[in-house]
Amino acid sequence: MNRLLRFLLPLRCLGCGVPISDPPAGEAEPALCLDCRLALAEPPAPRCPRCDLPRGTGRLRPEFCAQCDDWPPIVRRAVAGVVLRPPADALVQSLKYAGWRRAAEPMAERIARRLVAFPELEGAPVVPVPTTERRERRRGYNQARVLAEALARRRGVEVLDGLARRVGSASQVALPRDERRANVSKAFVPGPDGSRIGAVSHTILVDDVLTTGATAGSAAEVLAALGSGAVTVAAFARALPHPVGRQGGVRRPMFR
Repeated sequence: MNRLLRFLLPLRCLGCGVPISDPPAGEAEPALCLDCRLALAEPPAPRCPRCDLPRGTGRLRPEFCAQCDDWPPIVRRAVAGVVLRPPADALVQSLKYAGWRRAAEPMAERIARRLVAFPELEGAPVVPVPTTERRERRRGYNQARVLAEALARRRGVEVLDGLARRVGSASQVALPRDERRANVSKAFVPGPDGSRIGAVSHTILVDDVLTTGATAGSAAEVLAALGSGAVTVAAFARALPHPVGRQGGVRRPMFR
């Protein structure tokens, strides 16, 4: 029966929209076809050891990175699974706006790959960047929490709702760097699990996309006030200030 349903209603790749006729072993509902999996690319090296931005983009001298020089000290580092370019952008949109929760699995898998390089994060809980109640009601969930849950399952750790978002903070989409920082200033407050943050030496702050770090920095400052010793920002995709590398020939989804 399942095979008949799969034949009649095949799963479609969230990256390019083509049917996935032969899913990988162990994946009941894969989100990406093989071509799109191979098209996902990490931020190219060499990268800033703190903010993960490829060197040469805003770097003025060896000890200074224009992207993260003004980040709060609590942020130890940022790690991104891939560059925000096709098909990564389609995955983000599928999870954030189209209700495709299965997109979180390959996204979390890419983050987990990068976090393996930091043994000091072993056992560290994950804290999702919260969205507003209004956006969560409209979407049905907070995409960062779905992503955090998928990452926590892979790492065998807890998800702590250490943060909540104030009512009225506007979306960061399309805002320039200086306006992003002002927009999220004091946007976060302690969440339901805020009292547990003080017992944690290092927390992993999870979001779908990292752009300037303004949102992550504002959220991390609240975690610092709650007693977290350090914060690592973990995002699925890193938005770059200009294109890096070839874009590839992956088709954009036509079914959403």
